[in-house]
Amino acid sequence: MDARTFIDIMRTTGRLKDMTRHSWTAGGRHESVAEHTYHLLMMAYFCRDEFPEADMVRVMEMCLFHDMGEAFTGDIPTFVKTDADEEKEARQTAAWIDTLPEGYREQVRGLFAEMEAMESTEARIYKALDKLEAVIQHNEADIATWLPLEYQLNLDYGQEETRFSEFFRKVRQLAKEDSEEKIAREKRQN
Repeated sequence: MDARTFIDIMRTTGRLKDMTRHSWTAGGRHESVAEHTYHLLMMAYFCRDEFPEADMVRVMEMCLFHDMGEAFTGDIPTFVKTDADEEKEARQTAAWIDTLPEGYREQVRGLFAEMEAMESTEARIYKALDKLEAVIQHNEADIATWLPLEYQLNLDYGQEETRFSEFFRKVRQLAKEDSEEKIAREKRQN
């Protein structure tokens, strides 16, 4: 890869540091897409012993690239994202992938195809982690940052995606209990 191409790729991926998500951090500021990605990578790293049959490097690669489209569209919360938004993000991501050097282009395109198909163990792990990260992050944030619909959403989000794994079901249940406790505490204070 030539140096200019490398810098151009870093400039584009670096946009994720400035793209804020709907989520808030425990410190009281909007979380960036890059921070979400970092947290997701940490989750994948620390659950690798739970999935000895899986290629966890591949899972981490999926986690690394899964929100790349948000460098072009910004973050659109799942509860308002439309099919048209999904299509636009997919088109812009595909156009960016087409600019990558040979070898990288095929690898990243393959990651997106695998994530879209959701047939491999690795894709299912990545997707479960992505859903769990959102719930865990909401639990870390001040409940004052939650929208009214998020009270129920935080109790239900990711149930389907985590069902395939006993470990993820346990993590999801604990996150749900944390959400219930947070909601109950907020009700007691008001």
